[in-house]
Amino acid sequence: MVNILRIFRHLMATKSQVRRAFPEKALLSIEAAISEMEAMHDGQIRFAVEHALDIGPLLRGQNAHERAIEVFSMLKVWDTEHNNGVLIYLLWADRGVEIVADRGIHARFGASGWENICREMEACFREGRFEAGIAGGIHAVGSVLQLHFPAMAGPDELSNKPVLF
Repeated sequence: MVNILRIFRHLMATKSQVRRAFPEKALLSIEAAISEMEAMHDGQIRFAVEHALDIGPLLRGQNAHERAIEVFSMLKVWDTEHNNGVLIYLLWADRGVEIVADRGIHARFGASGWENICREMEACFREGRFEAGIAGGIHAVGSVLQLHFPAMAGPDELSNKPVLF
């Protein structure tokens, strides 16, 4: 069933809204938080935010989770030596957060753990605290990675720079 309200939200969401919520200073802070957390473990964290879905996928009913899997592949988060890459994805129009983790870490932590982190982030977003929500999510994901993949001075395999679509 087509959700008219959701379609309207996606049509009205703009890149400039995302830029206002995540100005350059916030993006640099997010990048620094990822770098700081990655110094404590051998996992890889990526953050991506997309203002809205394109009309085709939207009309087909694509949800944030399905799109996050596509972005996980596009950003090659799966392409790490220990299969321990994690994508934190925000679909702005839905204010929906998804965490997609590669099999090396997902098998150790599980879907319900990632879901809990997502809901905590979304609670911050409902209060308009976007940067704090992302920082909390990065810290939570980093703590999980630190537990399962302690730092061994491996290379930083993926960029820490946030991606805006």
